[in-house]
Amino acid sequence: MEGGEPRNRKVNAEEHLSIEIPETAHQISSDSWFQVAFVLTTGINSAYVLGYSGTIMVPLGWIGGVVGLLLATAISLYANSLIAKLHEFGGKRHIRYRDLAGFIYGRKAYCLTWGLQYVNLFMINCGYIILAGSALKAVYVLFRDDHAMKLPHFIAIAGLVCALFAVGIPHLSALGIWLGVSTVLSLIYIVIAIVLSVKDGVKAPARDYNIQGSSTDKIFTITGAAANLVFAFNTGMLPEIQATVRQPVVKNMMKALYFQFTAGVIPMYAVTFIGYWAYGSSTSTYLLNSVNGPTWVKALASISAFLQSVISLHIFASPTYEYMDTKYGIKGSSLAVKNLAFRTVARGGYIAVSTLLSALLPFLGDFMSLTGALSTFPLTFILANHMFLVAKKSKLGSVQKLWHWLNVCFFGLMSVAAAVAALRLISVDSKNFHVFADV
Repeated sequence: MEGGEPRNRKVNAEEHLSIEIPETAHQISSDSWFQVAFVLTTGINSAYVLGYSGTIMVPLGWIGGVVGLLLATAISLYANSLIAKLHEFGGKRHIRYRDLAGFIYGRKAYCLTWGLQYVNLFMINCGYIILAGSALKAVYVLFRDDHAMKLPHFIAIAGLVCALFAVGIPHLSALGIWLGVSTVLSLIYIVIAIVLSVKDGVKAPARDYNIQGSSTDKIFTITGAAANLVFAFNTGMLPEIQATVRQPVVKNMMKALYFQFTAGVIPMYAVTFIGYWAYGSSTSTYLLNSVNGPTWVKALASISAFLQSVISLHIFASPTYEYMDTKYGIKGSSLAVKNLAFRTVARGGYIAVSTLLSALLPFLGDFMSLTGALSTFPLTFILANHMFLVAKKSKLGSVQKLWHWLNVCFFGLMSVAAAVAALRLISVDSKNFHVFADV
């Protein structure tokens, strides 16, 4: 099915009870659950995993880090399953997060959800550009330590590559073979990081695993790390991903989620825990900066992290691309000159703004904390529980209603606390580093 075909139609009754599908310029209902599962695991095992030892385990320690990560896994699977089950609610197929919120709550909620999601995805993509730039810088430093090129230069290069990739891949389903490439790249940097960390850890003296800082600092860093926990499983675009899966969409999406939260999390767990075990409280927020090993091996890992970040960014930018393509009626062949020109200007402009902000404030851990606080908590946990509560209210018992309200209140408080902690971190880092800092 080509991206330019009409979307205002009814699914065949044999497929699924006449569920209405809204208009979109992108391809939908074409991917197997397995391909969708790899879209999800590409996000969860992106180059961000190289930072979790430093941004999750260091602030939380062994007990808090391990227990927190396991709880975040279970809670995220539960919340995402709630959203997945609402995909065909009320006789309509909700292919966008804002569509689902607007259908349940009304126009104001539609706009608010779109704003939250846009902030969420924009900040995630800024993080990917910072990651890609950091990976390029790590390669450069391995061979030349003259500081002639600094992090902002590498962020600019990363942004250019991301823009070129965005122009070449018209929609999420078109990733195809790139998901396989992404998986191979992920395995390369994860395996290298694990092997070199184990090698260092075996030879290293006793490490310090205590949480660093004063009592006040610990409170803020622990709260910020809680936001990083949920950021690790961030799927604030689940309906958009679910839109690509074949019928039956709910059943197939649940298969993809079960794959993501079982086999998909194992590499992330391994590199996070082993990295912290090897280096303790001195673990870098980019693990490959902590490891020791052959130069060419470390360079291979960082190049793989750079390339995988480019692919991952495209996944999280796809809802924005879909919005622009649908709004301006981009139809027909993706190779048509008009369509190529539009993608170059629209997507190139989006990436340019993201790259500029990334170079201005390249504090990766702060991005993760603020993103988790401002948008991941509301989208993935607060809205998920409350929308399910409203949508299924007549079918839920009193205990179930109480459970969902407890989730809404708890994650609401966590969102506020994590936002305060993240803003404090950004304030501190802004005093320590100037804009366009070479961190």
